[in-house]
Amino acid sequence: MTGRDGAGRQPSWQAGTDGLAAVGLPVGPPDPDGAAKGKRTYGPDFLTALFQDPLDPGYADAAARRAAEGPRTGVRRGTAGVSAALTLALIGFLLVVAYRQTVAAEPARTQARDTLIAQVQNRRTETERLQRQADKLADEVAALRDSELGDAAVRRLRELEAVTGMARVRGSGARITVGDGPAPVDPVTGERSNDGRVKDIDLQLATNALWQHGAEAIMINGQRLTATSRIRQAGEAILVDIRPVASPYEIVAIGPEELAEDFRKGVAGEFFTLLSNRFGISFEAVDADDLTLEAATELKLRSAQPSIAPEPSGSVSSSVSGSVPARTPESQVTEGGR
Repeated sequence: MTGRDGAGRQPSWQAGTDGLAAVGLPVGPPDPDGAAKGKRTYGPDFLTALFQDPLDPGYADAAARRAAEGPRTGVRRGTAGVSAALTLALIGFLLVVAYRQTVAAEPARTQARDTLIAQVQNRRTETERLQRQADKLADEVAALRDSELGDAAVRRLRELEAVTGMARVRGSGARITVGDGPAPVDPVTGERSNDGRVKDIDLQLATNALWQHGAEAIMINGQRLTATSRIRQAGEAILVDIRPVASPYEIVAIGPEELAEDFRKGVAGEFFTLLSNRFGISFEAVDADDLTLEAATELKLRSAQPSIAPEPSGSVSSSVSGSVPARTPESQVTEGGR
């Protein structure tokens, strides 16, 4: 190999042989196949040699040995065929057994599921029956109580029941409606986005804003809110107290005439407008007339104390220690802060 000046040029592998010998590296051209010492060796340019000969020498040796021995015949070939047949037969047997077990277990699972559905429906029917019976008894108790109390006490009691959610109320106010937006599927992961779903904190924000703007009574999808009501998330469902509510969520409130306008202009209205523009959540706040909010179904009284200090009763025997507070119609009911 000669250059432009005609002088002989050394091969590239001979350049720097003194330095390679000094550090103990082999001197000479690369030997990727390892013909010299029976193993594969590499020169200084390892990546170039690897790309020039990517096949490991072991594969070449196996191919050469098979070419020298010829194809399998006789016992070796029969043994290989029998082993393959037994393997396929075993796999097929396992698949058949798994299929039969799956088919056999399907009726049991279906029956168990149908049994659970029937139990849920029966319990729900029984719960509704007991609720109607409890409402009837509560009306009877209220009638007997009103007959024993005076007019002033009954009026005061009605006011307390309306404030605490224990009585049905009627009036004008606002109707706030929010609903879940679309749930697009991520084309990469295949997961469905929940950003457009209304959450429990959204309903909490809406109800707190209505209380702040002067609402006197609030109901969410037929569930009356009281001072002890809870709005919480349970998986993908939202519970008001212990009853599930579904989208769209209708929040009805009795309050001032400008309740709906104040809600739209307030922080909650701006927040729901932002959710509507960004995630497609439906939102509407309008005035509503002639609203009827039913009484709370599961109001638990935590404490009650008279607003007037009790006086000793003259009919109490002196042998009984202590004093018995007299019954007064003016009672203060406490159920915790909102």
